Amino acid sequence: MFVYLEEVFARTQSDDLGALLGGMSLLADGGTADPAAWADWEAAVRRVVEGEVDLELSLR
Repeated sequence: MFVYLEEVFARTQSDDLGALLGGMSLLADGGTADPAAWADWEAAVRRVVEGEVDLELSLR
């Protein structure tokens, strides 16, 4: 996902996306620049794996 977002950032130069990527970037010690980003990522993955989210496209 990180590489995909980097590619979108390269095309758009979105400040919001740049900030998100900055926080998600890995440091030399293996942690993220924003420690909360890793916990947020793990929580999101857990919700998907446990079927807590609806992944179907829904246009309104």
